[in-house]
Amino acid sequence: MAFLLNIHPDDPQPRLLRQAAELLRKGEVLAVPTDSSYALVCHLDDKAASDQLRRIRQMDDKHLLTLLCRDLSELSSYARVDNRQFRLLKQATPGPFVFVLEASKEVPRRLSHPSRKTIGLRVPAHKTLLALLEEHGAPLLSASLILPGEEDPLNDPDEIMDRLEHQVAAVVASGSCPLQPTTVVDLTPMDQGEAPELIRHGAGDPALLGL
Repeated sequence: MAFLLNIHPDDPQPRLLRQAAELLRKGEVLAVPTDSSYALVCHLDDKAASDQLRRIRQMDDKHLLTLLCRDLSELSSYARVDNRQFRLLKQATPGPFVFVLEASKEVPRRLSHPSRKTIGLRVPAHKTLLALLEEHGAPLLSASLILPGEEDPLNDPDEIMDRLEHQVAAVVASGSCPLQPTTVVDLTPMDQGEAPELIRHGAGDPALLGL
């Protein structure tokens, strides 16, 4: 049964961050706030945890998952990024953007898109989530917390507890959380000299990228 972790949004308690990170290391799935909406997260290298995340969302292996990274240097370890792409990333991170890039060999093959070999990556601008990423010491695999048959993400920690108490290990509550999806931008067309493609207009302003 899940429990609620009330983490201060401005001064996250180290003890609670350690508790959350330990659950992730044990292969659990957590619900966490981001700078766009709540998300489900798990340890990158734990297949059972990623399978559980997909079951909650009822996603197949063609649904793009996202890696939450601490900073751009970490992001570039998990994707092939050229100088032009890096300049765009620098303009919009941290923030509510997901960038689709060619996955590097650091990404387990089962997590990248089965035909395109791409992965979604982002650096969030959320103090508690960044502190959790730092405590965990590695990227987290994530998906927006949108339940099957629904269009909007769950965004209230008490409601998430009620509906997912037997499917996640913990729900992190840390102040208000926006109710908007991320803006998704595919940067892979730049590999062929083409312009980036706006896949979804969400919380991030595409004008930051000239789109």
